[in-house]
Amino acid sequence: MKILITGGAGYIGSHTIIEILENTNWEVISIDNYSSSSEKTYQRIEKITGKKVTYYNIDLTNLSLTEKVFQENTDIAGIIHFAAFKSVPESVENPLMYYHNNLNSLINILKCQAKYNIPNLIFSSSCSVYGNLTELPVTETTPLNKPESPYAYTKQIGEKMVDDFIKTNANLKAISLRYFNPVGAHKSGLNGEVPIARPNNLVPYITQTAIGKLEQLTVYGGDYSTNDRTCIRDYVHVCDIASAHVKALQKLVEDKNFEQHSIINLGTGIGVSVLEAIKAFEKVSNQKLNYKIGPRRAGDVEAIYANNTKAKELINWTPKFNIDEMMFSAWLWEQNLNKM
Repeated sequence: MKILITGGAGYIGSHTIIEILENTNWEVISIDNYSSSSEKTYQRIEKITGKKVTYYNIDLTNLSLTEKVFQENTDIAGIIHFAAFKSVPESVENPLMYYHNNLNSLINILKCQAKYNIPNLIFSSSCSVYGNLTELPVTETTPLNKPESPYAYTKQIGEKMVDDFIKTNANLKAISLRYFNPVGAHKSGLNGEVPIARPNNLVPYITQTAIGKLEQLTVYGGDYSTNDRTCIRDYVHVCDIASAHVKALQKLVEDKNFEQHSIINLGTGIGVSVLEAIKAFEKVSNQKLNYKIGPRRAGDVEAIYANNTKAKELINWTPKFNIDEMMFSAWLWEQNLNKM
């Protein structure tokens, strides 16, 4: 079975390719334009798995170039669509860039799915679609609030686009996976998150501060209505996220009676504050972090964590890794990255 991964050189995409190559007999082809990644990722994948990946350097907002991939690969059985810009603060600063990239790339993938009759799609969504909430944990039926950033809005629109599209194509199916906060790295320490510029996500910010790439970590906001006054997130290991994609695609392939479009949360169900995440890192790394409490950051929600019952029931997915293991793997990767 041949699977197309968009954004395959990226953080979650590359770990999903590794998961597929290590645990299935599927063939993988990848599309990426390296706007927030590097072609070197495929070398790391090969080093870990011993297998080569066919890949294309293509901007998915270009329909004619995107179509060439489908014309050259007429036997694609499923698409896992990761490719999107994902920085909340960057989307606040440059909203049109996010609307153009995230929505046009998805439109072109859906056009190709229909034209070339690709039966199965996994769409990379986000817990940011929920906005600020008063009741936690969130389930898939929790009403979506006003998005706090253009990035979050592109994911709300993306889910709606997939849903409307699938309803008009009776022979196609899709699952939208709402990730909470993917962190960590492959257990080998040979693949992980590689922020191109200054990191926007907490864990690479932590590891880069610990190793000395950054002088100090800023905690954005110390005046939230949480126990320690910092934001609460549901951190989930990137390898658990990768495993969920394989299970979701297997479900679509094997269960012919599965509903046309499902939405599934991917989280541990455990809320961890920013300061708790810092303490977990300090414990597993034996490093004392230099950090300060700064002002809130535009686009951030106060607290969010998942109810993951649906993932357990529908795709038999249960996260395996705890926050200490997430932090340990991220630190191992940062140390190895520093030697590359």
